Amino acid sequence: METDSCGICGGDGRIANAFGSQTRCPSCHGGGRRSDEGGLRDVTKTKASHHRATSNTPVEKAQGVTTLAGIQLANDVRASNSVSSDTKAKLTREIAEHEGTHGKCTETFIKKVKKQIRPIAP
Repeated sequence: METDSCGICGGDGRIANAFGSQTRCPSCHGGGRRSDEGGLRDVTKTKASHHRATSNTPVEKAQGVTTLAGIQLANDVRASNSVSSDTKAKLTREIAEHEGTHGKCTETFIKKVKKQIRPIAP
């Protein structure tokens, strides 16, 4: 591990902004020396969902519904008498795709699907 003066703070361990306030250097953490391992860390992808591999699986070949909320919603869709079998299949695929991208069925998505299977009032 090679160490030399920090390129950000110049080895001082502190940096100042235009207003005159000083703070610890984010690169060397106030040590004045920077190692090969260190530096500024990438904080652009902090959520676990950002690190999941994206699925290139087409909607028609999407895997089945896996969460409890998704299974209950899919059962509600299958039990509905107000929509055609093609619409039931489409909604079931949407549920599986939504779970694949979001990890679960969100409340907003559940309301959207239930609104589509609701019987039409006479």
